[in-house]
Amino acid sequence: MAQHPRVASLKKLHLELDACCTCPKMQRPVVHGPPVFTKVFLLGQAPGPHEGKVGKPFAWTAGKTMFRWFETSMGITEDEFRARIYMAAVARCFPGKANGGGDRKPDTDEVARCRTFLEREVAILQPELVLAVGTLAIGEVLGARVLGKKLDSIVGQSFRTTWHGVESDVVPLPHPSGASPWHRIEPGKTLLGKALGLIARHPAMHAVIHDA
Repeated sequence: MAQHPRVASLKKLHLELDACCTCPKMQRPVVHGPPVFTKVFLLGQAPGPHEGKVGKPFAWTAGKTMFRWFETSMGITEDEFRARIYMAAVARCFPGKANGGGDRKPDTDEVARCRTFLEREVAILQPELVLAVGTLAIGEVLGARVLGKKLDSIVGQSFRTTWHGVESDVVPLPHPSGASPWHRIEPGKTLLGKALGLIARHPAMHAVIHDA
């Protein structure tokens, strides 16, 4: 199969990402998915402590949970997902551990620095469907529309928005972290199922699954 011309633009951007070292508190390496041209864009929060060793996003326990959601509901395997859907994050390096335990949340400046890369990725790909995974990613894409709202009132819905100048549908998903039981208990379990149904029925996702 011939390489899509926009893949070259993504490869160039990834070289810049790999060389980025502007955030002193972030723990390199930079983590990102492959340069896939697709109309489905997944946005996560930030790599965990293990993703840098493996060199790909969602490569540990949370990733196993997330990929199981998609395989169970849509029949797409982890390898197929990685090869057909663009995977990015609000922050691309591991933020380190918080003082109280758990992973540190990227600060405002770190998010802003990584946002410059996100803007360019969105401009290149022009996504039709954005999968925002976790509250930080949901807020990054939907902004004030979800400020102060709980997952119960966000997950299970599709939002039409303009993100970095590109109009697309956004389906929020909970973070698949084992530290949060939200997606395993009600109403989270049912709302997650609704969200996955919306994704499966979206024309862009349908094309990813059936036209690849």
